[in-house]
Amino acid sequence: MGELFQPTHLLVIALIVFVLFGAKRLPELGKGLGEGLKGFKDGIKNAGGETAAVPPVTQQQSAAPQQPTSAPIEPK
Repeated sequence: MGELFQPTHLLVIALIVFVLFGAKRLPELGKGLGEGLKGFKDGIKNAGGETAAVPPVTQQQSAAPQQPTSAPIEPK
């Protein structure tokens, strides 16, 4: 069995992608893929070095919402 990424295989894959998405959507897909890869690389760089300062998480006690007190309604 030959290699997976031979030129003819790549041409067939490119043709299938072109037929599925059309000429108008391909630049948008390429731009989105490029931005995603750039964000991934930036995330990898930040994971190895210093990370952004994150404030410490403090546990807050959540009090039950208080209902306004009003005078009781008396029947007439």
